[in-house]
Amino acid sequence: MTDAEFYTRDRPKNPRLPEDRPRGGGPKGTPAGYRGLRTTTTVLIIIVAVVILGIMLFP
Repeated sequence: MTDAEFYTRDRPKNPRLPEDRPRGGGPKGTPAGYRGLRTTTTVLIIIVAVVILGIMLFP
């Protein structure tokens, strides 16, 4: 059986072994660590903007 033939077939209705790589249907939430990275980046951009504005306004 070639790879192309293998991946075109679906699992049997009553498989003997559990599927080791479930096909979709997992949690739809954000990946772990994504929100923290976005928050950190936003805070860093705000700090840099405030410093630049401070330098421009008070030379």
